[in-house]
Amino acid sequence: MKNKYSDEIVDLIERACPELASVCNLGFKNSFGAVAGYVDGNIFVACGRFGVALKLPPDTLDELFAMNDVERLRYFPKGHIKKEYAVLPERILKDEKQFKRLVDESIGYVTKLA
Repeated sequence: MKNKYSDEIVDLIERACPELASVCNLGFKNSFGAVAGYVDGNIFVACGRFGVALKLPPDTLDELFAMNDVERLRYFPKGHIKKEYAVLPERILKDEKQFKRLVDESIGYVTKLA
């Protein structure tokens, strides 16, 4: 699975939720030239040339998209928009408390959908 995004996403998730792999089935797979993170078989995060994106509930997406530097996920420049995902800016990725809250929210959201 090694590609240039796998180390980045694994490191981010391990720092945000170090206990995650011990309490659920956590995995990472290549997806459209990016890396997708799965919890109990459900995708919750993606990392690629677009940056890092989390799958989040509508209310959280509305809150994030109100910020100028949060974008919707497109795997390809002219590809369709993945409506349930927010591409997070570097400032959120570096804010450990906020990033952990969003990761926890994403995991809760995708596991409820299953």
